[in-house]
Amino acid sequence: MIIVMKVGTPEAEIDRLNAELTENWGLTPEKIVGRYKVVIGLVGDTADLDLQQLQEMSPAIEQVLRVEQPFKRVSREFRHGEASEVVVDTPNGPVHFGETHPIVVVAGPCSVENEDMIVETARRVKAAGAKFLRGGAFKPRTSPYAFQGHGESALELLATAREVTGLGIITELMDASDLEMLGEVADVIQIGARNMHNFSLLKKVGAQDKPVLLKRGMSATIEEWLMAAEYILAAGNPRVILCERGIRTFDRQYTRNTLDLSVIPVLRKLTHLPIMIDPSHGTGWSDQVPSMARAAIAAGTDSLMIEVHPTPNKALSDGPQSLTPDRFDHLMGEELAVIGKAVGRWTVPTPVLA
Repeated sequence: MIIVMKVGTPEAEIDRLNAELTENWGLTPEKIVGRYKVVIGLVGDTADLDLQQLQEMSPAIEQVLRVEQPFKRVSREFRHGEASEVVVDTPNGPVHFGETHPIVVVAGPCSVENEDMIVETARRVKAAGAKFLRGGAFKPRTSPYAFQGHGESALELLATAREVTGLGIITELMDASDLEMLGEVADVIQIGARNMHNFSLLKKVGAQDKPVLLKRGMSATIEEWLMAAEYILAAGNPRVILCERGIRTFDRQYTRNTLDLSVIPVLRKLTHLPIMIDPSHGTGWSDQVPSMARAAIAAGTDSLMIEVHPTPNKALSDGPQSLTPDRFDHLMGEELAVIGKAVGRWTVPTPVLA
């Protein structure tokens, strides 16, 4: 349930309402400041509340509305139709994720392999216009014999790349016991597809204040995905970015997954959270990544995650879906720029390599 306040309502009246809702109604009010109005979200047992009785609490109340979706805080209704943004502080300055901001590009290898590789890749993707470096320190793999990542030592290498380039760092959390260690390096904590339903882990990242990138489970419905995000917001962290990374369907011969670009207009209608598309995991083949990245921008994504590796044929994981730095330069400067500028969401300069 939300209470929409009239434009110009004094702060003191909003504070009075919040206090009364807490003390007399047993609710948890959450103030949401939009571009034009202030909305008070009501969290608690609101099923039997009388809307008219709430309306009469103050002449400053414009409207009282029920949030019909099962996901409450994540719902676009909860913000009275307005989009939210996630601001991430990086050494190069704040970066804004959201539908009213330029597209944010995240790039880098699937796994951190060694210092030379991760630092050189970081330099190249930054020069091409990326704002964040992605790289796995801990890797969930289907086979227990596959490369699982270098763990803590890989985090140290990501910290080195961050220091050298100023890029923000996005890396995956797999175990709640690693949260503090990983949070010292990561600017955004990634919850991978296999952990989307790990509700205890979602609660843990919801209880800390680092932004969270929540990838869609490989067989998850859109509602299940949004309910997973609700766990994070309900635990207190509103800084969530949703990442579509492909879902498992029928054909495994020609694509690794099926990249569901239809989620972009669907999510725009259902939620206020920013949207990222990962065409690398979504297709599994590097030659399919550019077209899906272009399509994602045309469809309205807020961000892209693209795998880049200096020698994909030697990569320890996901080499077939990784672009070379040179191919990434061309994609950013020649292909994505055309569509990004056409939709008014591209500020990435043409790559100039030293």
